Amino acid sequence: MRTVFAAVGAAALLATSVPASAQQSFVTVGTGGVTGVYYAVGGAICRLMNKDRKEHGIRCSVESTGGSVFNVNAIRQGELEFGMAQSDIQFQAAKGQAGFKDAGPFGELRAVFSVHPEPFTVLARKEAGVKTFADLKGKRFNVGNPGSGTRNSMEELLKAMGTDLSFFSLAAELKPDEHGPALCDNKIDGFFYGVGHPSANIQDPTTACSARLIPLTGPAVEALVKERPYYAVATIPGGLYGNNPDPVQTYGVTATLVSSSKVPAETVYRITKAVFDNLEEFKKLHPAFANLDPKQMVKAGLSAPLHDGAVKYYKEKGWM
Repeated sequence: MRTVFAAVGAAALLATSVPASAQQSFVTVGTGGVTGVYYAVGGAICRLMNKDRKEHGIRCSVESTGGSVFNVNAIRQGELEFGMAQSDIQFQAAKGQAGFKDAGPFGELRAVFSVHPEPFTVLARKEAGVKTFADLKGKRFNVGNPGSGTRNSMEELLKAMGTDLSFFSLAAELKPDEHGPALCDNKIDGFFYGVGHPSANIQDPTTACSARLIPLTGPAVEALVKERPYYAVATIPGGLYGNNPDPVQTYGVTATLVSSSKVPAETVYRITKAVFDNLEEFKKLHPAFANLDPKQMVKAGLSAPLHDGAVKYYKEKGWM
């Protein structure tokens, strides 16, 4: 994945007569599945960043990845400059908790900004007779692919319930772009997914096979929201999806953009500036961005220290 950087580096050594301002650098934003909102976020960020590429010389590209955990680990290993991550994954990576316990705290992890809320969304086949999450016991359920924030959050919920993946007769590990078709093809009875709304990933199965949104409530959820600073109660509005006229209560996290202290401050400043200087355009690039508030974006769900490049921009705007 980084062979292009070696090539760029070699070219830079040869082209000593080229002004530094004319030389391009490359950054990549790790996202998630191509049907998820993370991929849309990465595309929106890079679109705005690349508009002024002639000015700052930074070319931004998007990479579809396994999700939050993958992105944080790739940033840690220097394989990505930026990545989307659920707020709970950002917290756990910074503290060296949960799935990051063996690797220890990621001291170089830096927050840039948060984006949209991500309610945990449970969808079940209409014929499965599921009305509550408890009804999914013994069912075929997609718990999310390894390396995703969704999978991490699913396991945390099950642990809070005093159980594990054996709660289901089948714990499938499908990627987000696979679980909708699997649901409608009767290969699974339901799935769990942390995503911003509205999402085509949820719209497709609710339309194609009348899949039903299932609330996520109860003592285990209440305990998680109370004990974990990165969780909050959320509601999926009624009528947002076909065959689901009533609001559905759940809980969730916030989508965040993260980076590393090893990424130059000027690079992070430029990507932050590209988004916030064009925030109205950014908000039009996906329905999940419609209600973004910049004053919330600079603090909501951010548990890692802010990157110096982001701090520079926020101070310029008087937000810090």
